[in-house]
Parts: sequence; C-alpha cells; structure tokens
Amino acid sequence: MAQPVVKTNETKDTNKYLRGVKSEFKKVVWPTKEQVIKYSTVVIVVSILSALVLSAYDEIVYFIIKLIVGR
Repeated sequence: MAQPVVKTNETKDTNKYLRGVKSEFKKVVWPTKEQVIKYSTVVIVVSILSALVLSAYDEIVYFIIKLIVGR
C-alpha cells in the first residue's frame, strides 16, 4: 500500500511562493520586438561611445605621464 503524502510546512511555503511567482509573472508587461531592438541598439551605441571616450582619456593620461617622466 502506498503511504499518504504528508505536506510539511516547508512544502506548503514552497507551493505558496511558487503560486505567488506565477501570479506576478501574469502581471509582467513584456516589451515588443521593436522595443527590444531599439533598447539593445541604444545600449550597444552607448557602450561603444563609452569605450572610445575611456580609451581617449587613457591615451591622454599616458601621454601626460610620459611627458612628466620623460620616457
């Protein structure tokens, strides 16, 4: 004979948590494909511009230090 499944408090808490997660996921408004493309493009462009600015700053600081040290 099969033993009856006894739900512990931990099991009940886990089930309650998962029901809450499912409920919250139903409230999520997902972005459209166009929004994802637009936001991704902005992130890529800003990342490239930031890299270029930091690279220029690095070269300027390197040049100034080279002038000071004299090498």
